[in-house]
Amino acid sequence: MESPFRARRAPAGAGRACYTPGVPGRLDLPPLPPEPEVLIECPRFSFVKRRADGTVDFVSPLPCPYNYGSIPGLMSDDGDPLDAVVLGDRLPRGQRLRVPVVGVIGFIDEGKGDPKVVCGAGPMSAAERAGLERFFRVYAFFKRGLHRVRGNVPDTRFVGWLQEPAVR
Repeated sequence: MESPFRARRAPAGAGRACYTPGVPGRLDLPPLPPEPEVLIECPRFSFVKRRADGTVDFVSPLPCPYNYGSIPGLMSDDGDPLDAVVLGDRLPRGQRLRVPVVGVIGFIDEGKGDPKVVCGAGPMSAAERAGLERFFRVYAFFKRGLHRVRGNVPDTRFVGWLQEPAVR
C-alpha cells in the first residue's frame, strides 16, 4: 500500500526530515510507511511532555488532547525521532502500535524542522483538523515561552499542513 502523501526526500545520505534555513515553511520528510509503528510517550490528557528517552522535557499548563509519541527509526531535524500524534482514545505510555498516517503538520522548533505525523483509524473530521491546528498554534506559543525561560529566542511556530488530510 502506498503512503497517503508524497514525501519529499531529504538530500542523499541525510535520511531524516530537514528544515531549510531562510526558506519559510520548507520542511522535507523521510519516506513514511502508510502505517508506521508509533511509540506513545505522552498519553492523551497528560500534562507531562517527555523526550524520546523518557526524561521529562516540560510540564504543560494545559493537558495534551492527543496521544503524543514518535516513530522510532525516523529522525527529524531536531535530532529526535519523528513526532507522531495518534487520534482516538487514550493509550498507555510505552505502547507501540501500527496506525495509518492521515496527515502531516509542519512545525518549526528552535529553528529546526519538527513535523508532526498525524495518525488515526480513518479520515479526520473537520473538527479534528481544526483542533489540531489550534493545539499546535498554542503549543508553539508555550514552547517559545519555554525557550525564552531557558535563555533562547529561536524560531518556533506552527507552519501548516505538509500533507493535507482527507476530511470526512
